[in-house]
Amino acid sequence: MPATTLLTKIDSYLGEDRADFVRRALEFATEAHAGQSRLSGEPYVEHPIATAEFLAERRMDATTLVAALLHDVIEDCDVTREQIEEQFGDDVAKLVDGVTKMNSMDVLTRGDRANTTAFTINGDSELDERAARQAASMRKMLVAMAEDVRVVLIKLADRLHNMRTLDAHVPERRVAIARETLEIYAPLAHRLGAWDLKWRLEDEAFRYLQPREYRSVYRLINRKRAEREEYTERVMKILQDALDEHDIQAEVYGRPKHLYSIYQKMQRYAEQGRQFNDIQDLTALRVLVSTEEECYRVLWIAHSLWRPVPGQFDDYIASPKQNMYQSIHTSVMCEENAPVEVQIRTRRMHDLAENGVASHWAYKEEGDPNADDDFEQRMSWLRQLLDWQRELEGDSEYLDTVRTDILRDQVYVYTPMGEIKELPSGSTPLDFAYRVHTDLGHDTVDASVNGQPVPLNTALKNGDTVEIRKSRAPRGPSMDWLNPDLGYLVTASAREKVRAWFRRQRREENVQRGRDLLRRQIRHLRSTTPEEEIATNLGFESAEELAEALGSGTMQPGEVVRGMVDITGETPELQPEAADEGLRDGVVVLGLDQMVTRLARCCSPVYGDSIIGYRTRERGVTIHLQTCPNLRARDEPERLIEVAWGHSATRYPSRLQIDAWDRVGLLRDLTAVVSQEKANIHRIHSSEQQAYGRSTVELTVYTSGVDQLTRLCARLEAVPGVQSVQRQGAG
Repeated sequence: MPATTLLTKIDSYLGEDRADFVRRALEFATEAHAGQSRLSGEPYVEHPIATAEFLAERRMDATTLVAALLHDVIEDCDVTREQIEEQFGDDVAKLVDGVTKMNSMDVLTRGDRANTTAFTINGDSELDERAARQAASMRKMLVAMAEDVRVVLIKLADRLHNMRTLDAHVPERRVAIARETLEIYAPLAHRLGAWDLKWRLEDEAFRYLQPREYRSVYRLINRKRAEREEYTERVMKILQDALDEHDIQAEVYGRPKHLYSIYQKMQRYAEQGRQFNDIQDLTALRVLVSTEEECYRVLWIAHSLWRPVPGQFDDYIASPKQNMYQSIHTSVMCEENAPVEVQIRTRRMHDLAENGVASHWAYKEEGDPNADDDFEQRMSWLRQLLDWQRELEGDSEYLDTVRTDILRDQVYVYTPMGEIKELPSGSTPLDFAYRVHTDLGHDTVDASVNGQPVPLNTALKNGDTVEIRKSRAPRGPSMDWLNPDLGYLVTASAREKVRAWFRRQRREENVQRGRDLLRRQIRHLRSTTPEEEIATNLGFESAEELAEALGSGTMQPGEVVRGMVDITGETPELQPEAADEGLRDGVVVLGLDQMVTRLARCCSPVYGDSIIGYRTRERGVTIHLQTCPNLRARDEPERLIEVAWGHSATRYPSRLQIDAWDRVGLLRDLTAVVSQEKANIHRIHSSEQQAYGRSTVELTVYTSGVDQLTRLCARLEAVPGVQSVQRQGAG
C-alpha cells in the first residue's frame, strides 16, 4: 500500500503526536477520495499520498504534510474550508485553501479524474481564454507563495507527480503541461533553491517536449557509461585517499549531470562548432564535510593533487547565492588531462542545496535556533511579488514580469554605496536605475560601470558597481528604450514603468510620436502599403489609433511589418532547415518542380517580401518584388508566374543607405552592429559631403528575412550620429 512508505518516513523524524496528526489526515483523505480514480486507473488518493511522500523525504513539517494530503479535497470532495479548519487547524486550512485557489483555475492540470471531460481546444477564443485563466492561476499561486512559501512547495510536489503520470493524457495536453512546467515550475524550484525538484521537473518536461532529442541524449550518455564510471571511481579514490591522509572525515561521490542540462550544454557546444565527445565534465565530484573550515582544506588538497583550470572557481560559501545556495566550485585537470568539476560543501549546505527552502522548514520543525538566520533576507524577492500584485493590473502582464524578472538566472550588482541589487541575467544599467527608483530610471542620462562610462544597453555582470547620472530637470524616458531590438531594457517591470509614463502623456503627443515611428518603419523597408491599410491589417480602426498605440508604447515598431502587404504577404514561417536542397533561393515555383530560380538584383527581395516570378528564356525564373519598377513582364503578362517563399535557411541580400553626421569611428560602430546581429556584409561604400559634415554609407547585407532586416535597421538607426536608414531597391 502506498501509504505504508509515507508512514515509515514520517515515523523516522516526526514526534509521536505530529506523526498521529499526519495519520489522521491520511485517513480523512482516503475516506474523502473513496471511489475516485485517476485517468491512469489507480485510486485517486495515491496522488496526494505521493505528493506528501515526496515532501516527507525532505523532512517537511507535519502541517505541510497534512496540507499536501488534503490539497484536493475542497475541489474534488465537497469538503469545506471550515471543516478542514475545525479538524486540522487554521494553518492547514490556509495552506489547503491556497493550493485550492490555484487548482480551481489551473486549466492545464485540472481534469485528472477519470470522469472529467477530455482536454480540447476549439479555436482561438478558447485558446485565449485558456491562456488568460492560466495567467490568473499563476498569479494566485505566486501571491500565495509570497505569503507562505509552503504553498508552492506543495504545488511543486503535486506537479512532479502529475508529470510522472502524464502518459494518461492526450498528446496536446501533455505538451501544454510540460511546457508550463519547464517555463514556470522548474525555474521557480531553482529560485527556491530546490535543485532536486528542479532537475526532476526539467527532465520530465524534456521527455515530452522534445522526445527525439531526449532519446538521443539518453543513448549518447549510455554509450560510454561504463568507461566514465570507471574513470570517476578512479578519481574519487585518489581524492578520498588524500583526504583520509589529512584526517578529514568526508564523503566523496560522483554526481552525474542530468539529461536536460547535458542537452543544453550540447546546444552551446554546437554553436561553437564542437561535438558531444568534446564534453568532458559529464560527471562531477562532490565532497561533503562537517565544517566550513574543512571545505577550504579540501579545496587546498584538490588543488595540490591536480592543476586548477583558470577562471573556473566560485566561492559560494563566502558569497552565497540569493536562493541560499552555498558551495565551493572548482574545476581541475585530473587523470588523462581531463577536466573534472569538484563541488565542496558541508552536509547542511548540501541539504539546503538539494531541497532549498524545504530544508529551512525541516530545521525549524526540529527546533534549530539558527533556522531563521538570513532566511527572511534571502527570500526578500518574495516581497517583490506582493509589490507587483499591487502595481500591475493585468494577469498576463504580472506573469510576464515574474517570468522575466524573477525566474531567470540572476546577476548581483552594487550601488556606489555598496548596496546589492539583484537583477535578471542580461540586465542593463537602465534596468538597474529603474530597480533603484522609478524617477531615477525616467531621468537617466548616462551610466558608469566599475568607474568606466558605458552605453545604457550594456549587459551587467556579477560584481559590477553601477553608477547612474540623471538629468538636472525631469526629462522622461525615450521611446527607444521600449524597442526590444535595441536592448535597453530587459526587465518587464522597467518596461512597464516606461509604458506607464507614456500612457500618462497627452494623447496628441502620443499620436505624433507614433506617426514618426510608423513612418520610420515604412522608410526602413520602403513599403508602399498606405498607413490606413497597415492599421486595418493590424486590427486598428484608423492610422491615428495605430499611431497612438505606437506612441504610448502599447505596440512596438517592429510589429508594424505584419501589416505591410507588400512586405509580408501570406508567406510561411522560415524554418532552420531547407525542405528541399534544390531550392537554392528558398523559392517555390507553384506548379513546377525543380525550376531554377534566382533573385533579381534590381530589387533584392528577401524572405517575407511579396514576390512574383518572371520566366526568362535561358535562365529559369527570376524572382522580383511585386512592386519592382524594372519588371519587364508587365508588357508580357504571360511570362509572369506565381511563386512563394519555401522553407530555406538561405540568407538574402538587402541594400541599405545610411545617412549620418560624419565622425571618427562611424564605420566601426555600424559594422559592429551588423556583426552583433549575425548578419553578413557583402559590400560597403562610404561617401562624404565635407562642406556639410555629412556621410552616406551604403551597405549590402545578407539577412535571414524581413524580421531580421527590421531589427537591423532599428539598431543601425540607434548608432550615435545616424539620421536615417533606408532600404534601397524595393520600389
